[in-house]
Amino acid sequence: MAKKTITKSKVNKAAKEYSKLSTGWKIFIAVLLIAIVIGAGAYYYFAIYKKKSAPTSALGQFSVHFLELGNNYTGDCIYIKAGDTDILVDGGSRTNSVSTIQTYVNQYVKDGKLEYAIITHADQDHIACWAGDNTNSSLFDLYDIDTIIDFPKSDKTSQVYNRYVLKRDAKADAGSKHYTALDCYNNTGNAKREYTLADGITLQILYNYYYENSSSDENNYSVCFIINQGTNHYLFTGDLEKDGEAKLVEHNTLPKVTLFKAGHHGSGTSSTDKLLSIIQPEYIAITCVAGSVEYTKDKDNTFPYQAVVDRIAKYTDNVFVTSCMDMEDTGETLSNGNPKYKNPDGAKARALNGIIIFECNDNIVTFKGTNNSIKLKDSDWFKTYRTTPTQWV
Repeated sequence: MAKKTITKSKVNKAAKEYSKLSTGWKIFIAVLLIAIVIGAGAYYYFAIYKKKSAPTSALGQFSVHFLELGNNYTGDCIYIKAGDTDILVDGGSRTNSVSTIQTYVNQYVKDGKLEYAIITHADQDHIACWAGDNTNSSLFDLYDIDTIIDFPKSDKTSQVYNRYVLKRDAKADAGSKHYTALDCYNNTGNAKREYTLADGITLQILYNYYYENSSSDENNYSVCFIINQGTNHYLFTGDLEKDGEAKLVEHNTLPKVTLFKAGHHGSGTSSTDKLLSIIQPEYIAITCVAGSVEYTKDKDNTFPYQAVVDRIAKYTDNVFVTSCMDMEDTGETLSNGNPKYKNPDGAKARALNGIIIFECNDNIVTFKGTNNSIKLKDSDWFKTYRTTPTQWV
């Protein structure tokens, strides 16, 4: 086909025809041309330029699920989904939690495969379901696992720890890759400090001083990691204690975080000012049975401690807790002079928020619980057993 050209005579003819038009038609044509120009510009901006320059935090679908564990004991099990990547962090609180964990996780893991299993440290309330027993299967036996990342050090000699090591090593012998967090941090062999989980989402293993040095507290051996989704960051420190948190701040450049899994179930010996002042969390999830006297009969020092609530309140009131129990004053006094509390006979853990589900999809953050989505400060349990910090009034 011959190429059409615009000649000077054609331009002059068009100009004469345009001059014959009424003022109304001239205005209509001018408005139409302006609309075409604006429309073309808007299309380029939103469909091309904006797409190219979109923040990576809008890429990849991401959710964290803090599980209730189906008994009266505090423990950790966290399911993370990043795009098509499935991650299970820890597996407490006792071996009878296995069925609870499996039932929930299988709603999302349809192919029976976890891309990553991260086990932070060797305390029973974090490894029991990975160890299993004669009655309950090990999580290692229930899922195919690409990569296992766990703690480099432990002082444990318990049966549950020995079963954990046996099951972990058997899984590695069957083909799963097994690295310690120190292997990952040092990029030893095929281990990596940073893993890509999905479009715009990475998992970064942080350096913990106690990966290489002994501690009198097993909690300080915890695997610490951060997940980055563009400008959003999600920090997990296991049960890292005060000394460990100080070293974490010293050896890593930590950003302000969107989500922080409170250290050691809301213990006053974790989630210290030194760490909180750096990360300044927007949302906090506490995995515990609030008010359980499993570890102490001092009301203010049951999970979550009054002291840690007071510290957290400086930064956010977006605090959520999985479970809780009632408490009862015995009328007796502890050695420190505080009233002695117990859980009433036959008391059972019940959902506070329930399973806590945090999501950040297309840069829109949601935080909800399967029981309710109220903040800790607005819960009946908190109003009964804790003093409200001035920042939350």
